[in-house]
Amino acid sequence: MFYGEVTWNLLLMLLCYAYVILVIFISGKLPATLGVSQKTSRKFLHAMIGNLPFVIPFFTANIYPVLVAAPFILVTFLASPFSPLKRSKFEGLANITEKGHPLGLVLYAISYTLLALFFASEPYVVAAGILPMAYGDSAASLVGGTYGKRRYSFLANKSLEGSIAMLAVSLLSLSIGLVFFSRYYSFQVLNVILATLAVVTVTTLAESVSPKGFDNLTVPILGALVFFLLVRGV
Repeated sequence: MFYGEVTWNLLLMLLCYAYVILVIFISGKLPATLGVSQKTSRKFLHAMIGNLPFVIPFFTANIYPVLVAAPFILVTFLASPFSPLKRSKFEGLANITEKGHPLGLVLYAISYTLLALFFASEPYVVAAGILPMAYGDSAASLVGGTYGKRRYSFLANKSLEGSIAMLAVSLLSLSIGLVFFSRYYSFQVLNVILATLAVVTVTTLAESVSPKGFDNLTVPILGALVFFLLVRGV
C-alpha cells in the first residue's frame, strides 16, 4: 500500500514537471507560430502555470506539492540575468523572462513553494493566492498595456483599465476554482463569497502598488492569507 501511494505521488509529480516543461516550450514557440507578442507569450506561461493547484487534491501527502514547486526556484534563477551559468543552458525559459522583471519568475516559484508548504492540505487557499496572480495579473498586464489610458502611479506605474481587468478576471478565475475545490473539500461556495471578494480586492490593490515583478510575491501571499483568515473566521 505504501509503495503504491509513493508511486502514485511520484507519477503525479512527473506529470506536473512535464506540464510545466510543455507550457514553457509552447510559450517559447507562440511568437513564431501564431505571431503573438513576446508579452502575450509570457502571460500565457504565467497563466498556465497557475493551473497547478488543481492537481494538489490528488496527492496523498503534503510534501509532494512542495517538491513540485521548489525545484523551479533554482531553475528560474538559473534562467535569470543573475545566473552564474550561461543563459543558453536555459534559453527557452530565459527568452520569455519579462524585461524589467528579471526575478519575476523566481518570486513566482517562491510564492508557490511557500503556499504549498503551509497550505497543501487546503489547496483552495493556495488557489486563492495563485489564481489572481496567474490569470488576474496576466489580464491586467495585457489589458493595461493595450488599452490603458488612465494612468496612475504609486510605487508602480499602472492603469485603471488594467486594474479593472485584474479585479474582474481574478474574481472569475477564483470563483471557478472554488467550484472545483468544493467537490473535494467540506466547504460551501456560498460561505466563501465574502472571502473571495476580499481576496480579489486586496490582490488588485497589491498588484497596483507592486513594482518590477514583486507582485509575483505580494499578490499570492496576501491573497492566500486573506482567504485563509476570513474562511477560518466563518
